[in-house]
Amino acid sequence: MDGPFRGGVAVTRGLLTRRQLAGTRFVRLFPDVYVASGVPLDHQLLCRAAALFLRGRGAISGLSAALLHGVDLVADAQPVEVSVPGRTHLRARARLVVVRSAFVRGDVSPVRGVPVTSAVRTAFDLARRGSLTEAVVRVDALLHTGLVGVGEVADYAADRRRWPGAARVAPVLELADAGAESPMESRTRLVLVLAGLPRPVTQHVVYDGAGRFVARLDLAYPEQRLGIEYEGAHHRDARRYQVDLRRQNALRAAGWEVLRFGPGDIYRDPAGVVALVRARLRTVTEAP
Repeated sequence: MDGPFRGGVAVTRGLLTRRQLAGTRFVRLFPDVYVASGVPLDHQLLCRAAALFLRGRGAISGLSAALLHGVDLVADAQPVEVSVPGRTHLRARARLVVVRSAFVRGDVSPVRGVPVTSAVRTAFDLARRGSLTEAVVRVDALLHTGLVGVGEVADYAADRRRWPGAARVAPVLELADAGAESPMESRTRLVLVLAGLPRPVTQHVVYDGAGRFVARLDLAYPEQRLGIEYEGAHHRDARRYQVDLRRQNALRAAGWEVLRFGPGDIYRDPAGVVALVRARLRTVTEAP
């Protein structure tokens, strides 16, 4: 037993006894839903367990749905979100958050046997929750999967103008970009754009004078030959550091300047990031 199962079904089939279920060999995740005690409890497994508990009454939604669509923005220990119709008798409990919401045709699409809100419904839900930045970060990640596009989400939202939070979807989609390859790339872009700077191009490819590939930049202002990069902890590896040096030199030889920022810049000094980028853009634009 390497996954969640219904205890009642296991007992009926003679696979286990009630006493065995109540022992230390198994962990009760939800009413009548168990897993063997040695199985790691990651969020995906909890989603599968929640689906067994739902028994067709709703679907996995929100960030939990995004995970099943290939977007990992949720911690393993975070409760699973499920959406159910308003009158469904289901209450929140440990490991489970219940959202009461209507469903329309096409809103639920099974993923490996688990009922999940469709990619477009998931994007719509995430776009109308949380801060503007958090909503864009989440929608960026869903768009990057290729499972849904901005136009599709916009059309979906247009048909549901009266739904709670629907008015927030358009501003999120205006800022969203499928080119973002990580949440921190999205945050870096938003720090610039929300401060009034021009919108940078995502994943811009740089070639040298002979047409040879030099690098692909997280963010770029091509006319000014200015690149913006977010660098996480993986850039501290010795081998990666050497690769980064060669790449930086190649970009400089191709006439590009690259500004590199880390998490401390984005979270603690966004104004400093904006000031530096604005100054460099102005310097390049005003150069003779």
